[in-house]
Amino acid sequence: MVKVEGTLEEMYELFGDAKQMVKSTKRAVRSGKKVASKIKRPLNAWQKYVKTNSAKYKYKTGSKKGQINLKAMSRDFKRSRRNKK
Repeated sequence: MVKVEGTLEEMYELFGDAKQMVKSTKRAVRSGKKVASKIKRPLNAWQKYVKTNSAKYKYKTGSKKGQINLKAMSRDFKRSRRNKK
């Protein structure tokens, strides 16, 4: 750590106005988020399969009732991919 001594005006000359720096940083972050949100990558085959068939593979009884059975989904996905090749 470095100790800095002086009047308030001298500090502003050395380091600049802190509020101004915070505002400019916030503006830069906001503009960066807009650019990043435009790029959207396409879904892969598994993600498309889950999106379309998630209602078919739900537990009907037990403690997991209503949740998606990913084990059965994965098994059927692999079988369907094997038949296509």
